[in-house]
Amino acid sequence: MIVLHQFAPAFGLPNASPFCMKVETWLRIAGLPFELDNRASPLKAPKGKLPYIDDDGDTIADSGLIIAHLVRRHRVDPDAGLDAAQRAVATAFTRLLEEHLYWAAIYTRWIDEAGWQHTREAFFGRLPAPMRQLLPVLVRRNMRRQLWDHGIGRHSRDEIMALGAADIDAIADFLADKPYLMGERVSSVDATAHAFLANLLWAPVDSPLRAHARRRPNLEAYCERMRKAWFEPGV
Repeated sequence: MIVLHQFAPAFGLPNASPFCMKVETWLRIAGLPFELDNRASPLKAPKGKLPYIDDDGDTIADSGLIIAHLVRRHRVDPDAGLDAAQRAVATAFTRLLEEHLYWAAIYTRWIDEAGWQHTREAFFGRLPAPMRQLLPVLVRRNMRRQLWDHGIGRHSRDEIMALGAADIDAIADFLADKPYLMGERVSSVDATAHAFLANLLWAPVDSPLRAHARRRPNLEAYCERMRKAWFEPGV
């Protein structure tokens, strides 16, 4: 049995971590049976981050490595119908979402004061009193340092929002009126795009980034289509 270890659901989403939600979405697309451990701790994770999986005794961390492992082990590949050019484009959009747009969204959650209020309550609100005061300060300081080390945190807020808006436009323009990013059939990149866009559009963190995404109606329609296909009761 596959067990997905992840954060508890928050913000009305399957997971407030887009990387955790990506893996859960992919498992649903692939049709593999799995169980959720929503009480996992990064402190106990193999690489100090969530998600990770246990797959019949094998422990795999990192969302991309998890999916690669599952494809090999279970011989199921949502990308089997993609040609080499489509796979290349899918890889490029995955990197855009995970390595660039993600950090702009992180800024809105962890640095902007309005977003931080929601984030602190969602991630730390149920901790015992001493930890509830101390841990958010330490984690927020670490996130600020990660943003700086990445490079995006060295920009002004307006510059960060503009960079994220350009990513959003690239996704919306490429998606256009297609049902899925690569065309008529769902593929792995949709698990990533759905997770990251839903976290941007539907988490209660107001920002210029979310406002910009909401001005591209095909993105919300896409996320709703994915939600109905893979997260409706009985799916």
